[in-house]
Amino acid sequence: MTGDFALAEDCAQDAFVRAFSDWRKGGIPDNPGAWLTTVAKRRAIDLLRHAGAEDRALRRVAVEADEPVEPDPDINAGIDDRLRLIFTCCHPALPIDARVALTLRTVAGLTPAQIARAFLVTEPAMDKRLVRARAKIRHAGIPYRVPPPDLMPERRDGVLAVLYLLFTEGYSATGGEDLIRISLLREAIRLTRLLVELMPDDGEVRALLALMLLHHARTAARTDAVGDVVTLEEQDRSLWDPDAITEALTILRLLVPRAGRYELQARIAACHLEASDAASTNFARIAELYDALAFIDPSPVVELNRAVAVAMSQGPEAGLRLIDALVTSRGMEDYYLLPATRADLLRRMGRGTEAATEYEKALQLAPSEAEKRYLGKRLAETRR
Repeated sequence: MTGDFALAEDCAQDAFVRAFSDWRKGGIPDNPGAWLTTVAKRRAIDLLRHAGAEDRALRRVAVEADEPVEPDPDINAGIDDRLRLIFTCCHPALPIDARVALTLRTVAGLTPAQIARAFLVTEPAMDKRLVRARAKIRHAGIPYRVPPPDLMPERRDGVLAVLYLLFTEGYSATGGEDLIRISLLREAIRLTRLLVELMPDDGEVRALLALMLLHHARTAARTDAVGDVVTLEEQDRSLWDPDAITEALTILRLLVPRAGRYELQARIAACHLEASDAASTNFARIAELYDALAFIDPSPVVELNRAVAVAMSQGPEAGLRLIDALVTSRGMEDYYLLPATRADLLRRMGRGTEAATEYEKALQLAPSEAEKRYLGKRLAETRR
């Protein structure tokens, strides 16, 4: 209604503050959502009336208008509210990274620090990116509306990126005591299932669901009884979810191979989960899949994962050479998995002193307490 994210957020917060007071006295209304929306809208009108700028005056007219602000609901029947808002935020007029960052902030509630980590940029840089995105919406008058079905494909990449990064934050939390945020994992999977229903013929959408299911299948085995990290090679595979694995592998079997970024990642995950144990994993095939992924979606993180696969298939020396080439890569300075992976390969090669130094670096950069505890144990073992 306002065309201004900052104003909308301020008005929504004011409405919640008012509810906190009024509902304690008069009880919760029959329709809390409508109550909050009405109070927030009135607050927006009040603020816009007292603003002299021409653009605010025009937005005030839009907010005060009685015309519906949403398109014909029949066009978007069946779309979940949160998925509807994700589609709305992923407007093609914004650069793809701005769309994804803004949606993660506005819809998923991730902090700028968490989003910055996903994009391998600093928190101040991400703050500026979010400010620019909001300013463009405000000044260009970009209409935030749910697109009709024929326009959904042009927003697909942004929506997929949002869902993937939402899942990633749940899979490996940016901060806090716990490694896994199970509520985010489940919400990302739920929304992706809804997206599959909306776009059933899109292979990348189904591949993303398969990727999520394969990773989520290992949730029960990824931490021990006290919440400490258990690495993939040490996990109890009997704890993996066979139903999730079966569903994901079925999706992959029915896909027409197109080598999309999510399909390739899903096939990499499948290689791990189809192996009876860590030793029998086809790491040579995984390295080949990472080669293909690096071709269509090059990034230092992909190269790091490829180096691990090479190390497991050709020996730690081969992997270490590839990792050493990434040390000066932009965006990897604060990425804790780079020194952590380097430390692991050095440890396997018997170079304990060097490994300890790398573990110390990784320990300082690790985002969650669970990962810090794991790295601390590895460091202690290396020093013995």
